[in-house]
Amino acid sequence: MTLVVDTNIIFSALVNKNSKIATFLLEPNQALVMPKFGFVELFKHKEKICAISKHSQDEILEILYELMRHIEFFDENSISANALKAAWELVENIDPKDMLFVALAIEVDGLLWTGDKKLCAGLKSKGFDSFHNI
Repeated sequence: MTLVVDTNIIFSALVNKNSKIATFLLEPNQALVMPKFGFVELFKHKEKICAISKHSQDEILEILYELMRHIEFFDENSISANALKAAWELVENIDPKDMLFVALAIEVDGLLWTGDKKLCAGLKSKGFDSFHNI
């Protein structure tokens, strides 16, 4: 089963490189995918990641490189119009920034791996329940 990794999962792994999440990401037993947008989102928060983790920017970049070696970045332009439309209908009243992650999960018939409880609850209330949990 393919796992679609939300940015907050990578964020968590960067903040605590010894966590269960980081270990799982570094030794995956299944395919891990993420929309390219996720990388941009991480870059936007690099200072916050460094501050919370107490790691230097170089240390964060090393950890990020190791994590990224195990994740396939999916071109959002390859996601079908049907998956994008379905995802938008699911997230428009929850968090529109998560549309690409949900659309990718629909597109690859995978599981969404997110730590966003509000997103999970909102998606579940709309009938989407394809989630991964450690």
